[in-house]
Amino acid sequence: MQDEKVFIDRLKDPNTRDVSYRELVSEHKERLYWHIRKIVLNHDDADDVLQNTFIKVFNNLNGFKGESRLFSWIYRIATNESITFLNKKARSLKVSSEGLQQKMAEKLEDDVYFNGDEIQMKLQMAIATLPQKQRLIFNMRYFDEMKYDEISEILETSVGGLKASYHHAKKKIETYLLNSFD
Repeated sequence: MQDEKVFIDRLKDPNTRDVSYRELVSEHKERLYWHIRKIVLNHDDADDVLQNTFIKVFNNLNGFKGESRLFSWIYRIATNESITFLNKKARSLKVSSEGLQQKMAEKLEDDVYFNGDEIQMKLQMAIATLPQKQRLIFNMRYFDEMKYDEISEILETSVGGLKASYHHAKKKIETYLLNSFD
């Protein structure tokens, strides 16, 4: 934790900020990209949201109080930016968030950046049917292999609530997959 405090101090110091920020981006961009990509599903949209995330991180570094880990704070920003992006997109298309997610999942087959097989495609379709919060929790726990306490810190939700949401998400995905192979 001491190393993180030193790094944060370097990020906030005008003399070392640029170098430290490039280090931060280099360290976290790939993991954040895939987190965002699982939410917005589209490569180009994920790139845009990732860029917005890092801009927001840079602009708000001095406001980071250190009450959570730096990575958790950045992950929260990425999650919120992704949700904001989807909500704006849904409003502009005049559809619900769930309707938008379903449309985006259906377009995965045409996405040149998605190289999944039929089972992966069905899994993504099943995940797309989940309510937004369950989808976030499932992706963070299942794909990112995050611990419940990390997810709790990022989403600012109780561990018990996360466990229940994850359990419900798994059951819904299981049901969807079982029905899709009939």
